[in-house]
Amino acid sequence: MGSINPPDGSTITIPIIDVSGFLVGDAKATSTCAAELRSACENQGFLQVTGHSVPASTQKKFLEAIAAFFALPLDEKEKVSQDNSPCHRGYEKLGGQKLDELDENATPDQKEGFSIRPERALGRFLAGPNQWPDESVLPGFKETYMEYFDAVHELSKSMFQLMALSLGLEKSYFDAFAADPNGICLCRAHHYSPTPSDTLGRTRGVGAHTDFGALTLLLQDTVGGLEVLHKKSGTWHSVTPVEGAYVCNIGDLMQRWTNDRYQSTMHRVISPASHVDR
Repeated sequence: MGSINPPDGSTITIPIIDVSGFLVGDAKATSTCAAELRSACENQGFLQVTGHSVPASTQKKFLEAIAAFFALPLDEKEKVSQDNSPCHRGYEKLGGQKLDELDENATPDQKEGFSIRPERALGRFLAGPNQWPDESVLPGFKETYMEYFDAVHELSKSMFQLMALSLGLEKSYFDAFAADPNGICLCRAHHYSPTPSDTLGRTRGVGAHTDFGALTLLLQDTVGGLEVLHKKSGTWHSVTPVEGAYVCNIGDLMQRWTNDRYQSTMHRVISPASHVDR
């Protein structure tokens, strides 16, 4: 658990919650986890989850696979562009979004992305087929991506159960939603290029925003750059990467469902000066 002291003297705490006891059904550990989650959601809206169910080997394969995808020539990535998808899936080019909600003059987000959702027939909102690079270009990419997606989706189901318990509800309260029957659960990977020092402060990896869904699970690498806004002081503070952990944050939907008891927190990504890709 890390604490940061803003100028106004208040303290920010980004909790690190070990959910391993909850996942194996330990009653005492479950009660502790639920209480820790409740505190995190009522205060800063961010936490990090360790002791989870996603294998380190699955995480490693996924990070290697997406690094290989983003290293492809632009014309190859554009073959699976979101512009070709009626359900908004696939490759998102550098500068394709501008999420900043605080600065009208902010630059477009300095990231590129690739996103998928569960395979569905076209028709319902955001439902449809995914786009994938050709097997001859990236052998095994689809299988690796879906293996990771399925593993994190299973973790999300567990986190929604813990969320229910933290609210004093039955453990199964969110099960139908978390099962994602309509296939709108999103798995998106982002790539941030190395950032030269002379551009610091003038660009954003991702502009300041709150997430619009219910719950986000984010795997960071070691480069860092994620920052959260401390509401009382209006100051930004980094979320230090913890190896293998998932950053978990509340989205606007969960804040609305809980009548603002649980808080959706403004956050952004600053691309730190670095010679490596994030």
